[in-house]
Amino acid sequence: MQLIDGRAVAAQIKKEIAEEVARIKAQGGKTPHLAAVLVGHDGGSETYVASKVRACEEVGFQSTLIRYEDDVTEEELLACVDQLNNDADVDGFIVQLPLPGHISEGRITEAIDYRKDVDGFHPVNVGRMAIGLPCFLSATPSGIMELLKRYEIETRGKHCVILGRSNIVGKPAALLMMQKGYPGDCTVTVCHSRTKNIKEICLQADIIIAALGVPEFLKADMVKEGAVVIDVGTTRVPSDKTKSGFKLTGDVAFHEVAPKCSYITPVPGGVGPMTIVSLLKNTLLAGKKTIV
Repeated sequence: MQLIDGRAVAAQIKKEIAEEVARIKAQGGKTPHLAAVLVGHDGGSETYVASKVRACEEVGFQSTLIRYEDDVTEEELLACVDQLNNDADVDGFIVQLPLPGHISEGRITEAIDYRKDVDGFHPVNVGRMAIGLPCFLSATPSGIMELLKRYEIETRGKHCVILGRSNIVGKPAALLMMQKGYPGDCTVTVCHSRTKNIKEICLQADIIIAALGVPEFLKADMVKEGAVVIDVGTTRVPSDKTKSGFKLTGDVAFHEVAPKCSYITPVPGGVGPMTIVSLLKNTLLAGKKTIV
């Protein structure tokens, strides 16, 4: 069993991005600029946005954080999006989800200029990904592809089972794993809460991507010997062994599944660090005006 070290891969990619940014600056080019819009004070969102800002500093990007309280109106937020769309100095931006219930996440996402949509959520980017055109890839699925590539894990002709059908992970991961090329060329099965015989389907899988958000859902008796397991789950589970009172738990019962795997990602330290790095890669592409 080999552990897939997302932290180490993320650190290497940050180094590569920082070197490219330094070259751009040395040649008189523009410093890539990422803006983040944060609404309210959700703990998870606060932590995630803070880590994005830190990551920007590490690689030499410019970053801007725009904050609103929970009572911001949809019209005010749309006006902010419009302003960022038209700000020539901002290369890419994100509106951190989730948003308060009175604001339509779909309406906000669709208002973002797809050429600045570094989260990869805009329908134009999702559609382009589906048919294999240049686009900004959704950060978590993009991070998964990068891990498979960096560890040279064979995907051609393999059966990939994806647990979860979310728009952010499950669906885009399925599209990327079945696309022509590497990593890809898989036969893909997507399982969800209405799927029957999930255990039997998982036992056929060469690669399992678990993205259900159900702690320790995938057990050892669901995984065949030599399978590759990618755990996307990050659920806060109460724990009396940590100072914070909780621990991050994946969708995979790691200690019982790991011995059966050829490769497996831990939680934390697997897919998580790759998500922010994928956002940085998209921002670099946006700065170079690669997506038009």
